[in-house]
Amino acid sequence: MPNQSFIVNGQPVTVDAPPEMALIWVLRDKLGITGPKYGCGLNVCKACTCLVDGKAVQTCVTKVSSVQGRKVTTIEGLANGATLHPVQQAWLNIDVPQCGFCQPGQIMAAVDLLSRTKNPSDADIDAIENMCRCGTYGRIRQAIKQAAAAM
Repeated sequence: MPNQSFIVNGQPVTVDAPPEMALIWVLRDKLGITGPKYGCGLNVCKACTCLVDGKAVQTCVTKVSSVQGRKVTTIEGLANGATLHPVQQAWLNIDVPQCGFCQPGQIMAAVDLLSRTKNPSDADIDAIENMCRCGTYGRIRQAIKQAAAAM
């Protein structure tokens, strides 16, 4: 198998993986990074959302070859040491998660949104389209707005 080289959470990595392998499986199975969750495998639930070069992508439908030489950020790479990213802190402040399964993807999508939109409207937040099985959308909206104010 060919080597795939890219940067994950600030660290260069090289993995032996076929180019068509989904990024989620490289992250989880080859690198042991479990923040991105496998939900649907079809880019519908978006529980696997991570950032590639700062933009939200669904790793279940992203081939590892497409991130060659690029920067991949997972939920594990957001905090700066012991200081949480403002979105992560807002999630805790508002007590967003119930089961927590979708929350890494929700947070990564929110980080992407706030990098593009400093004061998001409800419609901007709704456009994220990450699914939450527990239905904490109201608290997700509050947390995103709190993070926007903090940023």
